[in-house]
Amino acid sequence: MKYWRAPDGGPCLVIADQVLATFKKYAQNSVLTPEGGGILLGYVREPHIELLDASVPTRWDKQLRSFFDRSAKGHQELADKRWAESEQLIRYVGEWHTHPEDHPSPSGVDKRGWAKLAGNRTDQRPVLAIIVGRKSLHVELVNAEGKAIVLLEEVE
Repeated sequence: MKYWRAPDGGPCLVIADQVLATFKKYAQNSVLTPEGGGILLGYVREPHIELLDASVPTRWDKQLRSFFDRSAKGHQELADKRWAESEQLIRYVGEWHTHPEDHPSPSGVDKRGWAKLAGNRTDQRPVLAIIVGRKSLHVELVNAEGKAIVLLEEVE
């Protein structure tokens, strides 16, 4: 498990090892590797999140070297399954995708997309947004107004 925290000591994120393994598998370590991504599922214990699962790209997603467009198909089925199996405890918490960078940073398209997702949430919770780079992750919590808190990895 790895831990991220807001700079002010606020919200904390715990990422399970199997999720980190998924990220590593889809990192763009070759010039031929397209962007990948999916949804993030976990427990929410306000204001903290424990990330337990990440869906992987499906045949319905659009993947290019510098572009990923997630279809609901496949990802929604996983979210519904985990929700039911956990008696409504494991829920959708956000999105992830890769960038062909060592240390990724969000584009304007990423930021607008995350703000739109957060604004559409019926539960008013922020969206967890993760970009997977070749050497590190970029992690943000984005609220409905598009304001983001960048979470920093805690070094052991």
